[in-house]
Amino acid sequence: MRDGCRLTDVGARTARTALAALLSLSALASCSSIAPGDQSTRAGHDIGTPLTDQDLAAWNIDVAPDGRGLPVDSGDVATGAHLFAAKCAACHGAQGQGGLGDQLIGGQGTLTSAKPKRTVGSYWPYATTLFDYIRRAMPYNAPESLSADEVYALSAFLLNQNGIVPANTRLDAASLPRVAMPNRGGFVADPRPGQL
Repeated sequence: MRDGCRLTDVGARTARTALAALLSLSALASCSSIAPGDQSTRAGHDIGTPLTDQDLAAWNIDVAPDGRGLPVDSGDVATGAHLFAAKCAACHGAQGQGGLGDQLIGGQGTLTSAKPKRTVGSYWPYATTLFDYIRRAMPYNAPESLSADEVYALSAFLLNQNGIVPANTRLDAASLPRVAMPNRGGFVADPRPGQL
């Protein structure tokens, strides 16, 4: 008899859990059909705040391999050298040789070796990816704190130090996507629609 009661209690708890999950899914399904900014369907819910285009623009900072999304600004190698020394060398080493952070410079010809060095100059397929990564994630202690000019300058410096662009290079939204990365042929195209 006692075992029968226990099974009933377990069954009741399972039923309550299943019902709670079903109600949650039902509520989620009704919310997911609401178009962003559609006030008429939000009536009665009284939760959240509709996002404006300006709100979304602050988060929409991704840069595509072909350069879509690059901001209008520019930066040169010399400025990038000063920025690197001030904001990057503590982690990546004074010469980009690595330290707490990854090695960024060198490594050409090592990808097929027993100890490949995946650096900006040896591995990365697009210069625009370098810009995107620096902009989003660096410096490690203050991500997204660099201006677009600073990100262009750091990109120019790192590309120069890897022998990809000359010392007098100034990069911008037009020139950065045209930089030919040494390992571009080491990657294959993504066959999914809308991918590069």
